[in-house]
This record gives sequence, C-alpha cells and structure tokens, in this order.
Amino acid sequence: MGKFVIKKTATGVKFNLKATNGEIIASSQIYKSPISCKKGIASVIKNSVGEIEDQTKEDFEKVKHPKFEVYQDKAGEFRFRLKATNGQIIAVSEGYKALKSCLNGIASVKKNAVDAKIVEEE
Repeated sequence: MGKFVIKKTATGVKFNLKATNGEIIASSQIYKSPISCKKGIASVIKNSVGEIEDQTKEDFEKVKHPKFEVYQDKAGEFRFRLKATNGQIIAVSEGYKALKSCLNGIASVKKNAVDAKIVEEE
C-alpha cells in the first residue's frame, strides 16, 4: 500500500506519494498550510482516474481533464503531470529514462493513491 508523506519545507508544506517499495512516484507543489496540502492530496485521489495524454507522440490525441500528461523534458527524460478537472497541475513525476517506466509510474499512482494512508514527516 502506498502512502502520502507530508513534509515541511523552507517555504511551506508539500507531499510525496510513495509506492509500497518507498519510491517517490509523484510530488506536489508547495502549499502554505497542512490543511491546503491535505486538500491537494484529496484532489490527487479524486483525479487519479484520469486518462493518459501522451504528448511525446506526433499529432497526439487530446483527452479531457482530469488527465495524466506524458511529455519529454529538455534533458530528454519522460515525465508526467496529473491535471485536475479544472486543468490545474496537482502532482508531477520525476524524470524517467524510458517511456515505459513513466507509464508504469502513472499506473502506480492510479493503484496507490486510492487507499494510501497519509503520514506527516517530522
């Protein structure tokens, strides 16, 4: 079972969604308060049912929000961002060397976010 780990930063609070093996599969923006961070987690849980829009393909098919956008960054790594129904980015991935690994990351978010426990890091 995955878990959302809330941690304080120098400028606020953020969360990481971790898979059962402890690997970070998605991260949030910096929130001003733990309450708004927990609302962000609720949004990830609600929106993790989204379809995948693979922007690495030429003439890719656009899908409705919520969605996972897959893209290639400037370094050539594959990444995804989860967008809520309002189009706001609510979680992002780290870089992956292979597209398949990135898609596996999305599958892991879909699997782990639904019943992940929420823990606060000291």
